[in-house]
Amino acid sequence: MTKVLRIDASARSERSRTRALADAFETELSAADPTVEFMHRDVGLAPPPFISEDWIAAAFTDRAARTPAQAGILAVSDQLIEEVRSAEIIVVASPMYNYGMPAALKAWFDQVIRVNETFSFDLARGDHPLEPTLAGKTLILLTSVGEFGFTPGGINAEHNHLEPHLRTVSKYLGVCRVHEITIEYQEFGDERHASSIARAHEAAETLAAELTFLETA
Repeated sequence: MTKVLRIDASARSERSRTRALADAFETELSAADPTVEFMHRDVGLAPPPFISEDWIAAAFTDRAARTPAQAGILAVSDQLIEEVRSAEIIVVASPMYNYGMPAALKAWFDQVIRVNETFSFDLARGDHPLEPTLAGKTLILLTSVGEFGFTPGGINAEHNHLEPHLRTVSKYLGVCRVHEITIEYQEFGDERHASSIARAHEAAETLAAELTFLETA
């Protein structure tokens, strides 16, 4: 049985393009493999707390030495990390806000990328002391942008701080494979936008079928 963790990051509900795209992907994957189990984490509508000085102190305190108060501070983080651990596929459905990820999604990453939980730290490794402790996961990025041309070589490529950031931090979730599908031209609302939506939904359905094939091959 494949476990999928779906993260929705849009502040919108009914009008969210990324939610609709994630729904299409989930429907297709569930139809292709009824044994797939989805976990849902909606950070767009229910953001996790931002980390604080007390959170950092608790995270860097050995588990056996933590006070009850410190354990309570890390309770949300513990739950979110366990969801990541149990998932084989992580779906992040996120719009681009101000050329980067929504603050709520960044807060989620800050809660789950944690020393001695999702990465280890050892100065004996020299200039690369951080090492992920999870591995073998697939990341599906379902994104939506108001403009267009954010891929390498595009007119807005240098302004894309969403997808590169997500790829960078996802390695600390144990991600080794990344697939991205993007809806463009949202602010224009023209035929290009409509075509981009159609292409994205088709790509999501194709990807779901391919993932199912790889799981059963």
